[in-house]
Amino acid sequence: MTSLSSKLLAWFDHHGRHDLPWQQSKTAYRVWLSEIMLQQTQVQTVIPYFERFLERFPSVEALAAASEDSVLHLWTGLGYYARARNLHRAAKLVVGEYQGHFPDSLEGLMALPGVGRSTAGAILSLAMGARAPILDGNVKRVLARHDAVPGWPGTTKTLNKLWVLAEQYTPTERVADYTQGIMDLGATLCTRSKPRCQDCPLIASCVAYSRSEQVQFPGKKPRKTLPERKTYFVILQRADGCVLMEKRPEQGIWGGLWCFPEPSHRDDFPSSLATLRAFAGEPPINMEPIKHSFSHYRLTIYPIVLKINRAPEAVAEVNSTQWIDPHRPANIGLPAPVTQVINTLVRY
Repeated sequence: MTSLSSKLLAWFDHHGRHDLPWQQSKTAYRVWLSEIMLQQTQVQTVIPYFERFLERFPSVEALAAASEDSVLHLWTGLGYYARARNLHRAAKLVVGEYQGHFPDSLEGLMALPGVGRSTAGAILSLAMGARAPILDGNVKRVLARHDAVPGWPGTTKTLNKLWVLAEQYTPTERVADYTQGIMDLGATLCTRSKPRCQDCPLIASCVAYSRSEQVQFPGKKPRKTLPERKTYFVILQRADGCVLMEKRPEQGIWGGLWCFPEPSHRDDFPSSLATLRAFAGEPPINMEPIKHSFSHYRLTIYPIVLKINRAPEAVAEVNSTQWIDPHRPANIGLPAPVTQVINTLVRY
């Protein structure tokens, strides 16, 4: 066992987190679910989602048998919805190909949709006690500072160096505790800003600390100006308050979620909806614009309410449409901006 791992384990025993929901009655299913949710999301945000998911889908079989809409509905607000779609696909694969048992090899786990090397390592170490290194955001930060690894971890060179260190420091004993411990260290002490170095068990061997260069590691992602885009939500609302929504394609932004129709221009209504515009009894209502940021661009949404006097129950030319009552939304997946609009409509 390395000096780093032994010191980390001693710290974890007294100061680590031992009461997280996925640490109780630990199974591969619970660990996998938590690891997918924790990708790019803070622990405190994840906890209530994790608990609701377990209540609704207590097993991988229950998740596999669920509809995609019910899965996306419970994911609403957590963001990065491709994770939820991959989660559902992976559950079906585990049940269909592995009889409900998660693969016990790195290669087998990485063959599941949405499972990369670090997530697979976490499942192996935390749920199965196998020696497998991980490299999530917290671990990258700890190792980059401890060994003063230069460069942004998003580059292949820097990432490969960090993987070498992760492999080197992962012990053969108490692997689950070590894995949880190094994640905890990054989350509670070796934080992005204002790290609490004086409380860190690795202070004596941390190269960045010895140089007073903690904030220099890991290297920052090169700054890039995000492009600005805009779109329109066409909110067709019947006299009873119900609004027309359509399911988006699986690929692309908000894939598989339910949204309002989006023309590329304010007057460019989809041809299949043009007849509904003729039923409008009032001038369009312009709601307050909504700002929404993605990782690669910023989006301004202009919601336009078009109240219609009468309309058919379905629009034959448009696939996957339905009328939704804003006061009683169905159990479907909704992007955050759509939820915001629905909440505003309820107050009208």
